[in-house]
Amino acid sequence: MAKNNKRTPAVSVTSTPSRTEFNPDYSDVKKDLARIGTLAGFFIVVLIVISFFMK
Repeated sequence: MAKNNKRTPAVSVTSTPSRTEFNPDYSDVKKDLARIGTLAGFFIVVLIVISFFMK
């Protein structure tokens, strides 16, 4: 009896993934962090000034 050799053809997948560069815009985040830093500094100064009057 002859063997029934069923070979699957080799499938060559050469799809190159489209490479898009991830370039986020953090300008709004920088503005918010600057505002938070300014407010934090202001409130620390206010607390220091208030501490002089608490004595």
